[in-house]
Amino acid sequence: MFFRRERPKKLTFEDRMGVARSAGFRTSSAPGGRTRIERDGVAAIVEAGNEDLPRFPVRAGIVIGDEIGTLTDGGFQKFFMTPSGKRKPALAEELKAIQNFQEDLREALGLVSLYNESMGTVSNLYIYDRVEGRDKGEHKPWQTTLR
Repeated sequence: MFFRRERPKKLTFEDRMGVARSAGFRTSSAPGGRTRIERDGVAAIVEAGNEDLPRFPVRAGIVIGDEIGTLTDGGFQKFFMTPSGKRKPALAEELKAIQNFQEDLREALGLVSLYNESMGTVSNLYIYDRVEGRDKGEHKPWQTTLR
């Protein structure tokens, strides 16, 4: 036919990482066949998911030393916590930097940007000091049925 539609090129995971690099992100290998993406003191871990779409097993966080401090909500304050246990209070500039990083990265990787995540920074973990030990163990109070 005269007007023929071109088939869209299916991007591989490596193609998407190349687009991220051209958008100003630094990429490096991480343990477990994953990739660490970093820019301006903010980093995230990404891996290939279904159909080579990037998946984030570790959300974006502030770089503390050589670790990624993930955003944690303590109920009274947000702070960054690394896997080794280092903690640092979250500042407004850092929260804005994480949000900008996530939006720019999702756009560079060709991923859908969700409305509720675009509204503000989402914490990775919620720890409330008044409910000590809430998320530990098999029994969780909210899973108990009342009779």
